[in-house]
Amino acid sequence: MVMAKSKLSYEESRQQRLVENKKRMEALNLPMLAQALNKTPNSPKPSPMKRAGKPRTYEVQMVEVRRSTRVANRPAPDYKEVVAERVMIPRRSYATNRHRDVANRVYASDEARAAAMVKADELEASLGSDHPTLVKTMLQSHVTGGFWLGLHVSFCKNHLPKGDEVMTLIDEDGDEYPTIYLARKTGLSGGWKGFAVAHDLVDGDALVFQLIRPTTFKVYIIRVERPGQASSEVST
Repeated sequence: MVMAKSKLSYEESRQQRLVENKKRMEALNLPMLAQALNKTPNSPKPSPMKRAGKPRTYEVQMVEVRRSTRVANRPAPDYKEVVAERVMIPRRSYATNRHRDVANRVYASDEARAAAMVKADELEASLGSDHPTLVKTMLQSHVTGGFWLGLHVSFCKNHLPKGDEVMTLIDEDGDEYPTIYLARKTGLSGGWKGFAVAHDLVDGDALVFQLIRPTTFKVYIIRVERPGQASSEVST
């Protein structure tokens, strides 16, 4: 009985609170406000700042760039492709067994080198002064590996062309060997290897170059004394 009474009193008090709350809502006109809110559309009104206006138009004007009067009065530069001509010589084939074995280089002794140079100086003196001459002793870099022959700077400036040129080397048999002379480096590059290999030049050989024409050398070879060889040989 006690439980039934307490339950009944709770229901009565809950119903009484509902009635009181309803009266308060009616007094505040809350039901009408709720109906008015339900009738409004869900989509928010666009902000006045986001309203699409007329598209902006831009006017493009060509403005002349300000330039110095010295530059403006000059004619427009004409850029043309400049192709520098490269001195080329045809390749010559040589027997493969005549190529040098760098690992088995043979170095001339100081005595043998000096003896070859003495003979070369004597030969140079016998040629007279009608044509310019120079003497070069061969080093390993001249006859193996790089195959680059640097010439005396003073001789090049006084007698050889001012630009790159094909220089012809004529040996003792009259055979001609074209080589590339590089004026800035004052030496013979392409083609010199073919001459050195064809004539079996070695370290210590002495060469006499006689400039018989502006781009032609007559070459005399003084062979350095090698093991088992009695004396130096002279090739003209």
